[in-house]
Amino acid sequence: MSELFYNAVPNATRVAPPLPEPRQYPSEKPRRVYLFGTCVVDLFYPEAGMDAIHLLEREGIRVDYPQGQSCCGQPAYTSGYTEQARTVARAQLALFAEDYPVVVPSGSCAGMLREHYADLFKDEPETLKQVQALAARTYELAEFLLFVCKVQLQDSGKPVKIALHTSCSARREMNTHLHGRALLAQLCNVERVEHSHESECCGFGGTFSVRMPDISGAMVADKTRALKESGAHQVVSADCGCLMNINGALEKQQEALRGQHLASFLWQRTGGAA
Repeated sequence: MSELFYNAVPNATRVAPPLPEPRQYPSEKPRRVYLFGTCVVDLFYPEAGMDAIHLLEREGIRVDYPQGQSCCGQPAYTSGYTEQARTVARAQLALFAEDYPVVVPSGSCAGMLREHYADLFKDEPETLKQVQALAARTYELAEFLLFVCKVQLQDSGKPVKIALHTSCSARREMNTHLHGRALLAQLCNVERVEHSHESECCGFGGTFSVRMPDISGAMVADKTRALKESGAHQVVSADCGCLMNINGALEKQQEALRGQHLASFLWQRTGGAA
């Protein structure tokens, strides 16, 4: 039995893959970028998209927002609808054809563009070249502000305790929890507090929350309990899908605690409109 088990689980599946090489960032800010707004930002959190644009424009960068953009294809892809995901992804490729950086106010959607489009188009050599070029110029917003713009933020807000939530794929594919922490650390009146379920999923997971509502509900209950117990006055996240789930659960619990997108939080703390 043990021999059968060993043969069924070859050694290669039990060894972690090598870590990727550190990303090389441009030495100078670009004059122009695309913003891939994401469907959740477009439909539910438009202020997060606008505040992302404000932050970029304050750095002297022109922001182009192709009006035909929609979903990155992640919900279909993670649900096993590969052909449908490929159709959605192909439509996005056509909209970001110029060689500008693509900035995404969502680590999970940025991860889809950077990490998974190559899998979708692995059997189409010409399209794969486009996808690889797109991946090389795709940045999550906090990453772009930190390493490309090299922002130095000046806090103009009152003292506050915040808890940072990072989506699972954003954390594991884009390291956005590190980028977000670094930006928040520049704000002298902001104290980031730890919470016990920081690295755990909030239960959203795109279509997962629809297909597995009971499990999703239990997960967001754990997440919101940890956030409340942290003593935070506010929740900040760079992923609006998670915010929608967490805020919805907090509202149902009749709690005052709420979450805000990182772009809006940064813009307001550094002199933007409240």
